[in-house]
Amino acid sequence: MNTSRLPALPPALLQRMHTPGSPSVDVLMVCMGNICRSPTAEGVLQAMVLRAGLQRRITVDSAGTNDYHVGDAPDARARQHAARRGYDISRHRARQLTARDFERFDLVLVMDGANESAARTICPPAQLGRLHRLTEFCLRHQASAVPDPYYGGATGFEAVLDLVEDACTGLLAALRAGQP
Repeated sequence: MNTSRLPALPPALLQRMHTPGSPSVDVLMVCMGNICRSPTAEGVLQAMVLRAGLQRRITVDSAGTNDYHVGDAPDARARQHAARRGYDISRHRARQLTARDFERFDLVLVMDGANESAARTICPPAQLGRLHRLTEFCLRHQASAVPDPYYGGATGFEAVLDLVEDACTGLLAALRAGQP
């Protein structure tokens, strides 16, 4: 696995990741409505964390930059496609990103440029280093965004899963960097 092009994470975060008894590394996935891409990314990363036995080291949540769907379950198509790959995102309920999320979460990973712009408007300046695009962690795919599948068909949801699985694999590799 070639991890040389992954973004460098702060050394203090990596040290905390590898120090038993220290607080968990908290990751927030962000898209527009929190019903397609970000709950999919949350579900994928959560499953990978569980498989790796890292559930005490890494926590995952998701939010949307807009309040269109607050309290709603993920889009039925997102749930269906995630389930086909073994991810259960059915219990998720949409919520809106807040400025406090940048204090609580170590990494705030957005799906595209519009999400990044919206997140930057509420991010405290001291926390801007926590904001990244999820696709920065892709190992196989060359993409600047996880495209919104909401107005498309099945191929869009499958493409989201392909990118998200790749990026979450890369994210875990970046978090494990320097692991003893």
